[in-house]
Amino acid sequence: MKRRIAREKAFQTLFQVEVSGTDPDEAMEHVLEGEQGDPFLTSLVEGTIEKKTEIDAFLNQYLENWSLARVANVERVVLRMAVFEMREMEDIPANVTLNEAIEIAKVFGGEAAGKFVNGVLGKIKL
Repeated sequence: MKRRIAREKAFQTLFQVEVSGTDPDEAMEHVLEGEQGDPFLTSLVEGTIEKKTEIDAFLNQYLENWSLARVANVERVVLRMAVFEMREMEDIPANVTLNEAIEIAKVFGGEAAGKFVNGVLGKIKL
C-alpha cells in the first residue's frame, strides 16, 4: 500500500474512533474493506491514539485564539496524525508530512480545512 493511501486510511480510522468512539481495530477493519493492512498505517493509527494526550498538549501551543476542542473533527484528526508523524517518524521529511496533511484535509474537509492545517503545521515545522 502506498503511503498516501495508508495516510488516508489512517485518517478514516482515526476519524471513526474520534467521532463515534469505535474500537480502533474495528474501525481499521471497516476502513480496509477486506484489503490487507499495512505496517505504516497501523503505526500511524496506534501511535496517534497512544500519544493523543501528549500530541494535544503540544498542539494547543500552536493554536492562536483556539482550543483543540473547538477545532473541527477533520482538522483535529489530521493535525494529530501529522504531529505524530513529524515527531515520531524521523525518516519522513517534515515537508512531506506537511504536504500530505494539507492534501488529506482538503480531500475530507475542503479548501478551508487545508488552509487551517497548513497554518498550524507551518508554525510547528519552523
